[in-house]
Amino acid sequence: MANDESINHDEPLIFEKSSPGRKACSLPAADVPEQKIEELIPRDLLRDELNLPELSELDVVRHFTRLSQKNFGVDSGFYPLGSCSMKYNPKVNEDIAGMPGFTEIHPLQPAEQVQGILELLYNFEKYLCALFGYDAFTFQPAAGAHGELTALMMIKAYHSEQAASGKSSAEHRNIIIVPDSSHGTNPASVSMVGYQTKVVKSNGRGNIDMADLKQAVGEDTAGLMLTNPNTLGLFDEHILEIAETVHKAGGLLYYDGANANATLGICRPADLGFDVAHFNLHKTFSTPHGGGGPGAGPVGVNKKLEPFLPVPRVIKKGSDFLFSIVDFPRSIGRVHGFHGNINVIVKAYAYLRSLGAEGLKDVAENAVLNANYVMNRLKEYYYLPYDRTCQHEFVISAKWQKEKYGVKALDIAKRLLDYGFHPPTIYFPLIVEEALMIEPTETESKETLDAFCEAMISIAKECETNPDLVKKAPHTTPVKRLDEAKAARELNLRWSN
Repeated sequence: MANDESINHDEPLIFEKSSPGRKACSLPAADVPEQKIEELIPRDLLRDELNLPELSELDVVRHFTRLSQKNFGVDSGFYPLGSCSMKYNPKVNEDIAGMPGFTEIHPLQPAEQVQGILELLYNFEKYLCALFGYDAFTFQPAAGAHGELTALMMIKAYHSEQAASGKSSAEHRNIIIVPDSSHGTNPASVSMVGYQTKVVKSNGRGNIDMADLKQAVGEDTAGLMLTNPNTLGLFDEHILEIAETVHKAGGLLYYDGANANATLGICRPADLGFDVAHFNLHKTFSTPHGGGGPGAGPVGVNKKLEPFLPVPRVIKKGSDFLFSIVDFPRSIGRVHGFHGNINVIVKAYAYLRSLGAEGLKDVAENAVLNANYVMNRLKEYYYLPYDRTCQHEFVISAKWQKEKYGVKALDIAKRLLDYGFHPPTIYFPLIVEEALMIEPTETESKETLDAFCEAMISIAKECETNPDLVKKAPHTTPVKRLDEAKAARELNLRWSN
């Protein structure tokens, strides 16, 4: 077989490819005299030589192109990462966000010079209010956890004001209730605001246990944080009773809208009783997700919390749009250096406008359809702890494989790499043993979903016939099985000769 360097899995480090005398570019001679350089820069900071690799331009281009081909992304393959909505991002949204009118403005420009972006923010807020049922939004939070923090800060400000005015029966509400299936960021956000977390358990159908919730609420309840559909991919069947229970105790309801893919155009969290919610534009609204950001986690509120929204807020006076601080004296203040990650917001705005009301509803219906299709194909081969209609995602378990063959969820995830698929989320939520959390999203075709199902079914059969094959996976990737604990504790990304 001919040697094809373009698919060389054993790509050396760029320093190992170095050959003395080769150059990728020619730099002009320094136009600053050496004596002048030493006057400007202390001698002990100057270097006579740089330890850099020596390669031709072609070598450099080929090296980094090969490295890029080792990356996995949603543009190159199926990415069923549960709870994260790693769906395809339409490139037209990138083009729109890259228009000069959006990229060549600055947040410190006078309002009269940036009327276009202010109008977009104003209109997008109105669209989100209509879509989710809220009275107002802030776009400042830069991600989901930041949205959680912002929401809890407003809840705290509300209770403080209620207590100060004598309207609250409790002088100090310091407890936030979270279900045992909650995102890990929920308790972390609670602690950052100065509240304490109280956990309520789930019942046998994956809902909040109502008896446990009724015991948990009281005069110290500030609120409840709830994801719905929850991290099991299930819509809570008692959501209206949950809202009534918390509100009767004087608490507020926070909706962790990390993923609204299952509910767009179908139900609105505000109508279910949630006083405040955050939504991840970098999940539901198809803007790039992962790689450290940027993201966006707008927070919507009802009338009772609107006075506490972060400032400045976009308002309209006559035909002009402007940022205002003075109109909102009860605000919690800023939670972002400027006005949010505008580039992400523009992409989400383009996505919403291109789909319209019916298109957004189609997103939810197809996301739910795809998830239930995959779940029903796999439940014969993997343990399904909650066998009921799921929403945008579902959780199966490698419990059978572990008990019978000693194969864990981690092993199955590694083996999927050999089949060309990114693994799903594993070991979350924590209440499911050997959890495999799968979210197909609405953008994947039936052919892709069938290929993924066949891979998962094949692995289930391999666990029975050749468990060592699965335990030692992956076998075909550039880097084979790693020691995750050692890699995390002894991380070394520095090259040295």
